[in-house]
Amino acid sequence: MESLVNVAVIYYSATGNVFQLAKAAATAAEKAGAEVRLRKVRELAPAEALASNQGWADHAAATQHIVEATPDDLAWADVILLGSPTRYGLPAAQMKQFIDITGPLWSQGRLADKVASSFTSTSTSHGGQESTILALNNVFYHWGCFIVPPGYVDPIQFQAGNPYGTSHVSQGGEVLPGETELAAIDFQTRRAVRIAELIQRGQVQ
Repeated sequence: MESLVNVAVIYYSATGNVFQLAKAAATAAEKAGAEVRLRKVRELAPAEALASNQGWADHAAATQHIVEATPDDLAWADVILLGSPTRYGLPAAQMKQFIDITGPLWSQGRLADKVASSFTSTSTSHGGQESTILALNNVFYHWGCFIVPPGYVDPIQFQAGNPYGTSHVSQGGEVLPGETELAAIDFQTRRAVRIAELIQRGQVQ
């Protein structure tokens, strides 16, 4: 039976690692039968900052076609997946700015009862993966979402090793997400879609 679930995959990515995870999440949701919006949050860094980092500039140019996220994407969605690199153990400012404009939706209760999950990429092995995901989850608490982590409920999670959400270590920006990370975000997304379907059917309340 075709899914009636709307999935918004909203991300920020400077050099492309989180983007690769976001693309994989969008593909997984589509394969699960969901309607999907893949959206990037607006870049806040000045042009000279991008120009100083070739990888950053190249990624910005390569993803010009990706539509920028708006609060309407959140209102539309049944499932919200947020992805951000870590900045000092916190989500990037670009993602935080997007979150900060959701106040009107939140005050109207239009973000409540949605399924939500998050993912990240860091430069180093202990660069703040869990703290970044937990910080994003703090937003979901305020919105009144059903937070769905991947947990350790699939064999891939014992390889990926992060029950909070998919995370990737880029080794200083040199390594793109590999087979394990892509399989982990695939599972995390499919699980979120499945829980949203159960909620729609009244099997989870």
